[in-house]
Amino acid sequence: MLQKVVQDAIDEQVKSGREVAVQVAVYRDGELIVDAVAGPATSSTLFYTWSMGKAMTATLVHRLVQQGVLDYARPIAEVWPEFGARDKSGVTLRHVLQHTAGVPGIGATTTISEICDWDLICGRIADSELWWEPGTQVGYHAYTFGYILGEVCRRASGKPLGELLREEIGTPLGVADDLWFGMPAAEQHRLAPLVDPPPPPGMSFELPPDSPMARASSPELWPTAALGNCPDVLGADIPAGGKMNARAIARLYASLIGEVDGVRLLSPETIEAIQTDTFSGTDQVFGNPARFGLGFALGRPGDDSALAWGGMGGTFGYGDPSTGIAFAYCKNLQTMDFEDANEIANLVNA
Repeated sequence: MLQKVVQDAIDEQVKSGREVAVQVAVYRDGELIVDAVAGPATSSTLFYTWSMGKAMTATLVHRLVQQGVLDYARPIAEVWPEFGARDKSGVTLRHVLQHTAGVPGIGATTTISEICDWDLICGRIADSELWWEPGTQVGYHAYTFGYILGEVCRRASGKPLGELLREEIGTPLGVADDLWFGMPAAEQHRLAPLVDPPPPPGMSFELPPDSPMARASSPELWPTAALGNCPDVLGADIPAGGKMNARAIARLYASLIGEVDGVRLLSPETIEAIQTDTFSGTDQVFGNPARFGLGFALGRPGDDSALAWGGMGGTFGYGDPSTGIAFAYCKNLQTMDFEDANEIANLVNA
């Protein structure tokens, strides 16, 4: 039984000290086939999984496109006029979804309190200058992906982002209390506290001040347990990240690539567009090879067809139309790699 294989594997990850708390959920063809937990957590425990939440934001955008409210080729400034300042009038929704907009930074001095202030950050992004001509380079828009798309969704729909998430995704899938951007204080007790591992010997996280990573955000905003456990951050709408459990985000992915209890959130045509309307190149912020479809990273080890998002700390989720598999791996130990998530994903796909 796959359930036992996965359970034994994550039990060993925790027993060996490689992980603290882990959840794994797997859907196949719309049916939940694995729901496994190890360490101090239950299947209902929530985790701050950082960029795994980008799947929620991208899905909201695609839903509004399907409804005719938005269009991939539409300039952001047509919905958000202030964004067109400083030669950004040509940035389209497609550019932001593919991380080619040329607006990857929120500022090298931005503070924790500032990222919790939606209007302040959106105003700062609207007044920012391009790093490159839109559509010519790719660079991970770590924070700005969420704020730009979130503000476009808010203005186009007239609804706050949390309300959109609940109406368009959470309620139809029956997981409205398990997928969050900003969490009410009364719900935050459900979160597994994030834990930092000991730093590797001799490793320094200081960057030259002129490096792209240093320009994009301040060290105060790099994902750490302290940042991810901060009540103000947990309560804020920061839609480049998300709070969730594995069952809920796996169910979301399952509803993108097929039906779950009669619900399908994205059409086959939208999924094809996500997979085929792509941009590849050297990431202008991090320096690694990058390939993005419309709102999703593409592929997992051994398969390029999956729609995926990983989160800092080693969390990972994907939906693979070629196999019907939707997978989520949530954890709270903030490691710098995806080795343990990949180990379980490979077991599932074997």
